[in-house]
Amino acid sequence: MMFGIGTQEIIFIVLIVLLFFGGRKIPELMKGIGKGIRSLKEGVRGIENDIEAKDL
Repeated sequence: MMFGIGTQEIIFIVLIVLLFFGGRKIPELMKGIGKGIRSLKEGVRGIENDIEAKDL
């Protein structure tokens, strides 16, 4: 179980996404999500570095 979501719920979510976006749009959607997560991680790292620099 991941985040309290079971296998059936994950399958249901995947099916809904396929219905809304279709098979051809999924790679573009995943690429966009990946870029967003990467950007978020970089921002968090930057904030952590700023906090550590102020503590020194």
